[in-house]
Amino acid sequence: MKKYLYLLKISILLTACGSSGDDEVNEPVTNNAPSVPIQVYPGNNVLCIDNSVNFSWNPAIDSENDPISYVLEISKNNTFSPLIETKTVSTTSTVISLEKGVLYYWRVKATDVENSSNFSTSNSFYTEGNGISNHIPFAPELVSPLINSTILDASVNLKWTNSDLDNDPLSYDVYCGTSNPPTEKKGDNITTTNLSVTLEPSKKYYWRIVAKDGKGGITTGQIWSFKTN
Repeated sequence: MKKYLYLLKISILLTACGSSGDDEVNEPVTNNAPSVPIQVYPGNNVLCIDNSVNFSWNPAIDSENDPISYVLEISKNNTFSPLIETKTVSTTSTVISLEKGVLYYWRVKATDVENSSNFSTSNSFYTEGNGISNHIPFAPELVSPLINSTILDASVNLKWTNSDLDNDPLSYDVYCGTSNPPTEKKGDNITTTNLSVTLEPSKKYYWRIVAKDGKGGITTGQIWSFKTN
């Protein structure tokens, strides 16, 4: 009986040791998104002579070395709604035929087996038209205040930049207010690229610029926002 109990104890110890040695710790598997692709062509505010445009960008980097594909989006609107074209490719360039004499916006993102990067910044470009005598202005670009920044003063100097392919003199309507989209016009046909606006405290403001070339060409910019303290 004593011999039987002794052997039983040894058997239990061996089983416990074996079980401990076989246990594995399952660490969580993570998959990081690829880096954001950097656009190469068309650059921002350029004229593409051929309406069959060869879009290209630098390759994204994936830390797990997963296969990467790219999603290209093209629109006539800087909000990318609606889309004119969306295309997924495994290369860093692709040719797409577009209408002639049109202002377009494009952006690209990278995807791997599980995740996607953010979209790149959007670039605007023109396709050359047949007998086009006037191009509408490019979309205004923000200078200040930065998006979602907080203004501590009772007024703010709104600043932007803009360009026109025909080098026409431009004028601007400035809309700024607490509604989204802003409907209150603060500047009418001004020729400068800045405007001082009086503010109320503890508000969120939205503003946008409408650029006009004096020949019927009009471009409405995207909506920007800031807060007051």
